[in-house]
Amino acid sequence: MLLTQRQLQLLTYIHSYVVEHQVPPSFEEMRNALQLKSKSGVHRLISGLEERGYIRRLAYRARALEIVRGPHGGPLADFSTEGPAAAAGSGANAVGRARPSSNIVRGRFGAGPRATPVSESGSRSLPLVGRIAAGAPIEALLDQSTAIDVPGLLLGEGEHYVLQVSGDSMVDAGIVDGDYAVIQRCETSENGSIVVALIEDREVTLKRLRRRGASIALEPANPAYETRIFGPHQIRVQGRLVGILRRY
Repeated sequence: MLLTQRQLQLLTYIHSYVVEHQVPPSFEEMRNALQLKSKSGVHRLISGLEERGYIRRLAYRARALEIVRGPHGGPLADFSTEGPAAAAGSGANAVGRARPSSNIVRGRFGAGPRATPVSESGSRSLPLVGRIAAGAPIEALLDQSTAIDVPGLLLGEGEHYVLQVSGDSMVDAGIVDGDYAVIQRCETSENGSIVVALIEDREVTLKRLRRRGASIALEPANPAYETRIFGPHQIRVQGRLVGILRRY
């Protein structure tokens, strides 16, 4: 499962810190390294990493972590955060060495699997860019190592890519958790279209976009979720949904 940008930064920092100091950092050191306002943000990131199987919190040991999978997939031994203090400034340097990632879907698909024109009866190989939230927004991370064959009849003119859906906020529109959303890259959309929306240059989500005067509403298709309202400069469209692929 892909990590958010923040989760990847934290995992990379913990990994680098353990390699250098043979103990994981304290929560305060993690907070300072990622420049978070409170330790609750660290706890949320740790919980996310634990849910994805990258780390494990150990019982009966104060602030103890076990790194199950490192940033590059390798296991590490467990260490308690009860240990030597970090060298001054090591946190910021470790975060600076984190593997580059972005939650902004840009036109950098040339480095990955290339899309080739085909007839409507054929298929086209498109890059699987990452995961996108159909629920509470998460970051879609660029990952061009995987390609998916998409039927040509789903594709029109221009550039396309694929995102895997995470969440259930669009179920009434026929989009469920685990679906593959085929996206046509664009920067504008018709009112009422389902789009990839970048929120305040931080979060990416899949929602129905409606313009309400000077405001933009991102509407879910599930009554359990609320419509979110933003100013016109808080939202950037990064693509329009043109099809859904589902594996049974």
